[in-house]
Amino acid sequence: MNENNGAIRDASVLGVPKMLILGLQHMFAMFGATILVPILVNSYFGEDVLHVQVTLICAGMGTLFFHLCSKFKVPAFLGSSFAFLGGFATIANLDTGVFADMSNADKLSYACGGIVVAGLLYLVLALIIRLVGVKKVMRFLPPVVTGPIIICIGLSLAGSAISNASTNWLLAFIALATIIVFNIWGKGMFKIIPILMGVVVSYAAALIFNALGMTNADGSAILDFTNIASAAWVGVPEFSICKFNISAILVMAPIALASMMEHIGDMSAISATVGENFIEDPGLHRTLIGDGLATSLSALVGGPANTTYGENTGVLELSKVHDPKVIRIAALYAVILSFIPKMAEVIGSMPSAIIGGVSFMLYGMISAIGVRNVVENHVDFTKSRNLIIAGVIFVCGLGFSNGLTFTVAGTDITLTSLAIAAIAGILLNAILPGNDYHFGKDVEADSNRGIDMMPNLHEDTSYGDREE
Repeated sequence: MNENNGAIRDASVLGVPKMLILGLQHMFAMFGATILVPILVNSYFGEDVLHVQVTLICAGMGTLFFHLCSKFKVPAFLGSSFAFLGGFATIANLDTGVFADMSNADKLSYACGGIVVAGLLYLVLALIIRLVGVKKVMRFLPPVVTGPIIICIGLSLAGSAISNASTNWLLAFIALATIIVFNIWGKGMFKIIPILMGVVVSYAAALIFNALGMTNADGSAILDFTNIASAAWVGVPEFSICKFNISAILVMAPIALASMMEHIGDMSAISATVGENFIEDPGLHRTLIGDGLATSLSALVGGPANTTYGENTGVLELSKVHDPKVIRIAALYAVILSFIPKMAEVIGSMPSAIIGGVSFMLYGMISAIGVRNVVENHVDFTKSRNLIIAGVIFVCGLGFSNGLTFTVAGTDITLTSLAIAAIAGILLNAILPGNDYHFGKDVEADSNRGIDMMPNLHEDTSYGDREE
């Protein structure tokens, strides 16, 4: 037992059956968000190019690899990252240069190649942190930069949510309403899986509507079970090898900035929940290596980027079982599911309207997290410096809808709006005088930001060098 609230650090004392159930609980917590990524990506490309089976096995194996890199100490699950959805959407719409007559499957391969490079950037940050320390790195990424970038990620995807939801507004509303109800009024396990419940309830509604003969707004059938009937019960995931292109790399790689910040925040949250400082032991550099390599290996075989999941932090808090072995059991469940094609087809039959309803909440929450990042860190927008940085990021992130394409040595290079926004924000923050944010000085602010070097100590007003 843990000294903190009687938490269990060694789940083996509960017995194998309970450990298996606890692992299943973690798997369900991550399942809804993880499988939603390939569904959303496929909606961008208009066909099934990112397979659910591949996504599940990459999530499971990525989690196991992460645990290996972090010395089996960190109870974290790696699932599909939403941060790269904007990049997938951009590459899906590229129709110039080498992408002009390219198939969607090849476009996905090039997108995965960009993610491979993005994952390797984790290793660069890990090396820098190992050499110079986390404080010197974070000074270039203050809330006035990261907050607006996160806001742009969510808002740039808003059009996709509307487009999907418009196919059947009733289903979209049911999905959205269910997520809200379970998120606010849900009890126990149901409170931490609102996305999954939104999908389940709205899918059940779709079954009823389809049985009653109702159709989508365009007259098409709500559900199509053709592929489910023909799918095998057992099958190997359809892997595909990634490809590399400079434009695709420049689309995907800069998004690693947001995903790395997400990782650092998740490590802090898990540390605070469990009561151990994983940023120091096994070390932030080790967890970054695990996350980055898991992302690169996933994309190498045609899977999405991986990231640590906040959903599982909620499960840790709820169950009070902090044993990483339970997370590894959940990872094995994901691997097993990846070899059941019929399950993948059931998931793939989900109506676009349900995806749109879920996206309403999901994309909005991404932007809201960015707003919270700015508010909780007391970014002073009465200062012209901060207004300039945030304003430029917003205009770049939302204004360059088609990115910025230029030619270097005969090669067309495209920078996405998010990449332009990130570059502009970091440069302006480094150049403009009057930086009023210093990482590590205000422990409480860093904790609110999700980057706490001393978990569970930030509430102690005597700690740190803070001005009262």
